Amino acid sequence: MYPPPASPTHPSYPPPPPLLRPVRGPAILAVVALVADSLVGVVAAVIDLWYANVVDRIIADPTSVTDAEIDTADLVYALSGIVETIAYLAAIVAFLVWLFRVRANAEILAPHGHRRSRAWLILGWIVPIVSLWFPKQIVDDIWDASARSWSSRKGLLHAWWAAWLIGAWVSNVAARVLFSADEADALAAAARFDVVSIALMLVAAVFAILVVLRISGEQEKRRTEMSPVLRPGAPAPTGWA
Repeated sequence: MYPPPASPTHPSYPPPPPLLRPVRGPAILAVVALVADSLVGVVAAVIDLWYANVVDRIIADPTSVTDAEIDTADLVYALSGIVETIAYLAAIVAFLVWLFRVRANAEILAPHGHRRSRAWLILGWIVPIVSLWFPKQIVDDIWDASARSWSSRKGLLHAWWAAWLIGAWVSNVAARVLFSADEADALAAAARFDVVSIALMLVAAVFAILVVLRISGEQEKRRTEMSPVLRPGAPAPTGWA
């Protein structure tokens, strides 16, 4: 629908600017998912160390560990890996939901300030080689569109991306070591190496949470400022949709 035509007693109103969509909900979802993934990671790290200790005991003296204890250790270790994977995937989905929302708002704030199309919000993470910098560029552009005085202060973004790249690489190496381990001592080493990857991903998760909160907070401020406010005594522009 369109605003009513101008008249001496009923002045016309310009079409309202596009409104920013709320980001608080997706931001909370992303933060909760990242925190949950981090907590699962901590539990998984404890299980890794416990499992490595069981393997060490088997290497030192096979008779010191019962078959039931070995079966329990294998089961708990495998289940922890499954739960850890599920939590990680849930965190990815929640982060992408938030990323799509803040990108849509950023396109309103800076229509020509984005180097990558929306398709790269997903493809940028999975296409080899470009995954090393495309996601960072996308978040950089969202940051610049949302920010004001602090747009050039990107130390937090740099720290997040560096932690993510290092953590993802170490995690990938840890997975390869685990799947290629065929001896007891290799299994223990893989479990301990997984603790290192979990610690690095925890650091990346903390920085990711700070990035989510920073961008979301600024967009919420901008959304409040851009909300239409009627002048005192002015007639409401009926018929707008």
